[in-house]
Amino acid sequence: MTLDAFIDALPKVELHVHLVGSASVPTVLELARRHPGNGVPATEEELRRFYTFRDFTDFARVYRAVNSLVREPEDVATLVTGLARDLAAQGGRYVELQVTPYAHHLVGMPMRPVTEALDLAARQALDVHGVEVAYIFDIPGEYGEEAARITVEHALQEPPAALVGFGIGGIEQERPKYRDAYRDAFAAARAAGLHSVPHGGEMTGPETIWEVIEGYGAERIGHGIACLADPRLVAYLRDTQLPLDVCPTSNVCTGQVAAIADHPLPRMLEEGLYVTLNSDDPPMFATTLADEYRVAARVFGLGEEELAGLARNGVRASYLPDHRKQALLDEIDALLRGPQTRRPDPATSV
Repeated sequence: MTLDAFIDALPKVELHVHLVGSASVPTVLELARRHPGNGVPATEEELRRFYTFRDFTDFARVYRAVNSLVREPEDVATLVTGLARDLAAQGGRYVELQVTPYAHHLVGMPMRPVTEALDLAARQALDVHGVEVAYIFDIPGEYGEEAARITVEHALQEPPAALVGFGIGGIEQERPKYRDAYRDAFAAARAAGLHSVPHGGEMTGPETIWEVIEGYGAERIGHGIACLADPRLVAYLRDTQLPLDVCPTSNVCTGQVAAIADHPLPRMLEEGLYVTLNSDDPPMFATTLADEYRVAARVFGLGEEELAGLARNGVRASYLPDHRKQALLDEIDALLRGPQTRRPDPATSV
């Protein structure tokens, strides 16, 4: 079995992917034709050029434009089932999908129809594609107190059946001015039994990671790549084994890392940090979950054992029931017991 075949066969979970950012090019084109006049190109060639980002601010502008195409509950369901189809083709078995209720609120979608669409789509994803879907509701961090309030209200008053977590994304530099509102929102969500899974340390320094740990009670952190600048934080993360959901291609495309060869993933592993591998907004970054494993193999030189370790990390860090975790872990172990593949030759890696 070649290493590529091993990656394809490896049972995977996706813990860091966004609803709108998961939309395939054909899906976005369909939405753009369905809801014209939002500044999103309606041809494939123009859309691929649209998906070239100068920095995170530029990416956020494009993301908001695509998000504006999601105007009806059926659009929400289409995105969920499309992601499940795409993951199934890559060996994906389970996804914790990040949904931003405030974005749907802004275009006038009531909470109940959005929740019904999410519930229906989760059932269809499992029945049709064999992919189990859970949801994380996240606050867009640049939108402040109203966004926090709406997100909490939806999570507590009209949650989808598969809601497992509460998060925050968006532009990290904007968060400090809304610190208390965000801390209160996470406190309410955690009191209701939701897991705390905020972004932190993607585009700012270690101080944001400390804030999500101390202020939000983070149980898992999106990105976290800035942790290496603070030895005390590295030691804390190593000692606690607090999972970090790392998305290498995303970090390059949004300008947080200069080139893929410069990504801190290898050093994070060397430091003994708990890392999971994810795709973030895959079509926007011309990647897939399986491609992120290929990057880990070809760029960083990881072999089967290390790749399987990352897959195991994802399973263990997920909010799947224990019996489902064990079943996936057993599948990973069975794959490893098969014919062994070779570590990629650095001289021929791309």
